[in-house]
Amino acid sequence: MMLIPAHHFRDIERKPQYLQPEKCIPPPHPRPAGAMWFIRDGCGIACAIVTWFLVLYAEFVVLFVMLIPSRDYVYSVINGLVFNLLAFLALASHCRAMLTDPGAVPKGNATKEFIESLQLKPGQVVYKCPKCCSIKPDRAHHCSVCKRCIRKMDHHCPWVNNCVGENNQKYFVLFTMYIALISLHALIMVGFHFLHCFEEDWTNLLRAYGLTREETAEARMSLHEIKQPLKVSSTECSSFSPPTTVILLILLCFEGLLFLIFTSVMFGTQVHSICTDETGIEQLKKEERRWAKKTKWMNMKAVFGHPFSLGWASPFATPDQGKADPYQYVV
Repeated sequence: MMLIPAHHFRDIERKPQYLQPEKCIPPPHPRPAGAMWFIRDGCGIACAIVTWFLVLYAEFVVLFVMLIPSRDYVYSVINGLVFNLLAFLALASHCRAMLTDPGAVPKGNATKEFIESLQLKPGQVVYKCPKCCSIKPDRAHHCSVCKRCIRKMDHHCPWVNNCVGENNQKYFVLFTMYIALISLHALIMVGFHFLHCFEEDWTNLLRAYGLTREETAEARMSLHEIKQPLKVSSTECSSFSPPTTVILLILLCFEGLLFLIFTSVMFGTQVHSICTDETGIEQLKKEERRWAKKTKWMNMKAVFGHPFSLGWASPFATPDQGKADPYQYVV
């Protein structure tokens, strides 16, 4: 089967007869301005719920298994504040990425009246999406899940139940970054917890029998040979039983390692995509570059806002991307 280059479809869209504005009818109930954006997709909603559940599970294990039972007050307070702050920022970024309009093009606007209102100059070209019957700005692509054309669409992510596009890419990047950070933090705390508890339990075991490490090594006595009852507190390292504690920590290790790798890769690919000013779809389709090339720093500011500030790391700061024309045409 012969492959058709991506630009061939763009050439078809440029033909006047392809627009067929008389067949485009505006939607009967357009979304009101300021309405909350939410995609009603069963798979995406399930993935979003799972994401929150996993973060809350990590929160439960870190607090009630490792930090609260610890007798080191300073260690518990510092790590508790850091982990809870990162988890809060991760969930806030997830909400902003999920509930922010990624840059949807008005549906059904490829009407004759709208095309005439654009007052196109000779040589200017407009694109029409045959699926949602909308005039597509340059670099916009149709999402079959959102059922809309999205400006600068990178991909549709089920974990945030939304497309990653022009308006919410910052929040998606922050989400992957904060999830990677809390995963790394949780893994480090689990490692210290295991080392501390093994050391403490071994020391308490020797104290219970009135022995030192050297005496135990020389005598090589096994536990079943000693008649003295063991008196070691089981609440010094965890409020749960040892088997339950081990299971909870192993599950947290597996979750942390998995999401650390996954979100780190996603964060790296997103930053690379921003710096090169080329979305994931454009890279896959190897589309011809028709937009002006800018520096990496300018591309970063275009996504995270002008100028550089602490707001770049905040999911509550809406990036100031300038007043760009939502419709761009190719001459």
